[in-house]
Amino acid sequence: MNPREFARRRRQLMRMIGRGGVALLAAAPERVRNRDVTFPYRQDSDFLYLTDFPEPEAIAVLIPGRDHGEFILFCRDRDPERERWDGERVGTDGAVRDYGADDAFPITDVDDILPGLLEQCERVYHTMGTHPEFDARVIGWVNALRQRAGAHAPHEFVALDPMLHDMRLYKSRAECSAMRRAARIGVAAHRRAMQATQPGMYEYEIEAEFLHEFRRHDAVPSYQPIVAGGHNACVLHYTRNNARLQEGDLLLIDAGCECEGYASDITRTFPVSGEFDARQRDLYDVVLEAHRAAIAKVGPGHHWNEPHEAAVRAVTRGLKRLGLIDGNVQRLVRDEAYRPFFMHRTGHWLGLDVHDVGDYRVGDQWRLQEPGMAMTVEPGIYIAADSGAPKAWRGLGVRIEDDVLVTRDGHQVLSAALPVDAEDIEALMARAGR
Repeated sequence: MNPREFARRRRQLMRMIGRGGVALLAAAPERVRNRDVTFPYRQDSDFLYLTDFPEPEAIAVLIPGRDHGEFILFCRDRDPERERWDGERVGTDGAVRDYGADDAFPITDVDDILPGLLEQCERVYHTMGTHPEFDARVIGWVNALRQRAGAHAPHEFVALDPMLHDMRLYKSRAECSAMRRAARIGVAAHRRAMQATQPGMYEYEIEAEFLHEFRRHDAVPSYQPIVAGGHNACVLHYTRNNARLQEGDLLLIDAGCECEGYASDITRTFPVSGEFDARQRDLYDVVLEAHRAAIAKVGPGHHWNEPHEAAVRAVTRGLKRLGLIDGNVQRLVRDEAYRPFFMHRTGHWLGLDVHDVGDYRVGDQWRLQEPGMAMTVEPGIYIAADSGAPKAWRGLGVRIEDDVLVTRDGHQVLSAALPVDAEDIEALMARAGR
């Protein structure tokens, strides 16, 4: 992504903070997996959004002022010995040259330099609770200034996340481009998995198809893939992915990838054998009806909850049609009779985080959808083995999920290239020479 994109974001945030304020953000720490092995590093999303800086042990300081304000970065120094083991570091010169910092200092000097920067400010904007160790350091710097004779200390802490997360809710052209790429790769991986699936394979073999497709495009999973055959689909966050796929079962796959930090999040449910049987098709069509009804409610002027309300009505009608619930549809919706079978929301914001930041309500009202917002639409029906439903339905789980961008004229389904109609799914699987 172009460095100008990140500079624009910093300028916008500093205008919102105003003179006399300072924003402090910390990079995500490395996390130990076991002994001296760390998990693959993923930068803190807020830090990434404002800096694009890819390393741990870094602190960003934004000080509004004349022109564009000042962006100062504390980061690791170059270290030839460590770089021999772990790879090249950006260093302070690279922070200025490649990441747009107005000045950069070694992270080891932060205790000596940062309190002096805070003395110039009245308000500290900071997100508490994300990185507790950094929270303690920020409080320590301010308290030390307050206790030092003749020093000027900021007199107010202000939560940074409300304004920063509201910025992140509206995707720029560059962000939309990254999300479209993540969706394209996610679609290709799902198509690959559909065509590879055969009875007798293991769920982890299908997961491997996703990992192969993601990595061959320099993408990584945006979350742990869910590859759930048969009754495993009734476990919403199933990630064991180690069961054998049986002839006649459905396979629910919820998997997406991350490009330039931006996530896709896509789910399809399809028959292991390549063809839906009658009851599977009936249930699938109910979820598909709910999926279409929800997407129709995405666009400017609709509020956040309208897609969910539309999906709930469609699911309730469908469950009644299948004989799984009975009564007046309006009353069934009011009484939430659908909840034993559809227990989650129909979607969430999507962006740098799979479940992205941004308020769903403004005051006591659902937020209106506006151009640039991105969300998932993912209704589902899950009939667990212990649900009390007729035996023929037990163990079936279906979810359909697409990534949708709110546009000026309505919406764009970013993952629309992936088949969603039952006939199209069967045709795609048949082309694999099943």
